[in-house]
Order: sequence, then C-alpha cells, then structure tokens
Amino acid sequence: MEKKVPLRKCLGCMGSFPKKDLVRVVRTPEGEVIIDLNGKKSGRGAYICKSKSCLKKAIKSKRIQSNLEVEIPESVTIELEKELSIADEQ
Repeated sequence: MEKKVPLRKCLGCMGSFPKKDLVRVVRTPEGEVIIDLNGKKSGRGAYICKSKSCLKKAIKSKRIQSNLEVEIPESVTIELEKELSIADEQ
C-alpha cells in the first residue's frame, strides 16, 4: 500500500503541495512566532512555498497573520526572506 503524503496549502499562491516542500511558520503555545524547518515544533502552523514571490504575497495579504492569529514580527519576516534566499540558491 502506498504511503499517504500530507499536503498543505501555501498562503502565497494558495496551491497545495507536499508538506516537506514548504516552509512552516509556527505560533508556539507561548505566543512566539518562529520558523520551523523540521515541521515538528508544537503550535499553530502556516505554510509557504520556498519562493520569495509567495512570501511577499502572503505578507502583503496578511494571510500569515490571520492564519496564526498573531502579529508577525519584522525579525521573523527578515529571517524567512533569508531562509528562502538559501532555498532559491540550492
């Protein structure tokens, strides 16, 4: 039997992709917003494609904020942009 691949929706382009192909942003139970590269941290998660255009769309439309139900600190946005720059180079 084939193993089911979990799909998640990118908040930028709104496309569904395998979970491992997306970057996860998490609001922890303490209310902190962090990037979860392993997809294992506990908390409410939001997913974005590994492309800068999707990140820009998700930030501009405030989809990440509404999905996580919290204000996104600028430091997290900058960290996401750096992470996506590294992903684009690979």
